Amino acid sequence: MSGTKQIQSALISVFHKDGLEPIVKKLHEFGVTLYSTGGTERFIQDLGIPVVAIEDVTSYPSILGGRVKTLHPKVFGGILNRQDHEGDIEEMAKFEIPQLDLVIVDLYPFEKTVASGASEQDIIEKIDIGGISLIRAAAKNFKDTVCVSSMEDYNDFLQLITESGGSTTVADRKRFAARSFNVSSHYDTAIFNYFNADHEIAALKVSETQGKVLRYGENPHQRGFFFGDFDTMFDKLHGKELSYNNLLDVDAAVTLMLEFWGEAPTFAILKHNNACGIAQRDTVHQAYVDALAGDPVSAFGGILICNTTIDAATAEEIHKLFCEVVIAPDFDADALEILKGKKNRIMLKMKQTALPETIVRACLNGALVQDRDHKTDTAEDLTQATDNKPSDSELADLLFASKVCKHTKSNTIVLAKGKQLCASGTGQTSRVDALRQAIDKAKSFDFNLNGAVMASDAFFPFPDCVEIADKAGIKAVIQPGGSIKDQLSIDYCNEHGLAMVMTGTRHFKH
Repeated sequence: MSGTKQIQSALISVFHKDGLEPIVKKLHEFGVTLYSTGGTERFIQDLGIPVVAIEDVTSYPSILGGRVKTLHPKVFGGILNRQDHEGDIEEMAKFEIPQLDLVIVDLYPFEKTVASGASEQDIIEKIDIGGISLIRAAAKNFKDTVCVSSMEDYNDFLQLITESGGSTTVADRKRFAARSFNVSSHYDTAIFNYFNADHEIAALKVSETQGKVLRYGENPHQRGFFFGDFDTMFDKLHGKELSYNNLLDVDAAVTLMLEFWGEAPTFAILKHNNACGIAQRDTVHQAYVDALAGDPVSAFGGILICNTTIDAATAEEIHKLFCEVVIAPDFDADALEILKGKKNRIMLKMKQTALPETIVRACLNGALVQDRDHKTDTAEDLTQATDNKPSDSELADLLFASKVCKHTKSNTIVLAKGKQLCASGTGQTSRVDALRQAIDKAKSFDFNLNGAVMASDAFFPFPDCVEIADKAGIKAVIQPGGSIKDQLSIDYCNEHGLAMVMTGTRHFKH
């Protein structure tokens, strides 16, 4: 095959030694000359395999506490020389530079060191200099050199040389070069983002090395991909592969349920990124039953999530409903068996994993980036705007409704009673339309709105919403406030006995 080269020499300098032994032994079996330094050199020696110290090639020791080991022309010349270039061949001979056909590198674990909470000095020392330089050099010269840039590629490389008898084609080398530049670019992105944690430099660098091709995108005629480490957030216990739309709904479900983490059993049902039912009760079974009552029609084909273990009684109820995904921190064994009764139903066991601090979305010919909305309205945030004060039960419902409202598409109005979602108006161009939609929907499912509360994601510029709410039986309102006409709504509430509190925080979601 054109471009096939036999590996005759290799430079190995890795942080992680796991999985390296069979490669070293296989290379030795093929008669490959091995070069190394430091801990990797000792590792190879301990295997009883001959290895040439880089210091013997460069006639220069490792210096500055190991910061400078491989940065030398005799090393990089051996990697970067063009084996069909007459001038390079002459210089290799003149300066006695050894040919290096293979470079195996595994970089210092910078990201893991940052995640561990290590000191800045320890983090800085884990910025690899020599390794990243070796990767770039070997990958650039893929015509003559093969680069294995991560322990994740050890198995693939071992299989390749085992099957080929120690040779590589130019296609093989180019494939490994692409992986190498993926490693190097990701590494540099992580370092930049560490130094730019306060975003003083207005630059966006996002790198996800784990990706998955989806069946399709939002619609069948669109391609779709997911980039991220799904397995750090969930154990997938059962069901079909998640689709693009499933993943969007799972994201919406998780961000909503995190508002209720550690609280009494709470169950939510979502459809198209919005909650169509949610309730908090003493038992997970009752929480599910009352969440479903919020909109049993929209629940068909929905995403279900709760903040506690799902038991058999709850599973029996869920099993009556066609749903795409069920998410919980755990499932009792018998509950899991019941829910596995539908072969395509996706079961996800949710782990406690932090979500990214920033949110990125495509916009025009670029991207919009913003901080995640970590603000959850609490009783301490509230300002009583009206003469009438909400009762304790109304206050609890207002805060419950506010959490749901925060995670519902704007413009939105959320109606709740007894820590149960009665209805919401979602994604409306008018707040009045959102309120009317919520009232009509609540009535269609026989909710009695007398004594219910209303949450709004943004302020009321006119008193029309509180007037409509009052006539529907709603007794308390929570909203951000901030309109120059706030007083109009306050006056109406005072005149008609409604309680209103203001949070001072808007929660638009587009």
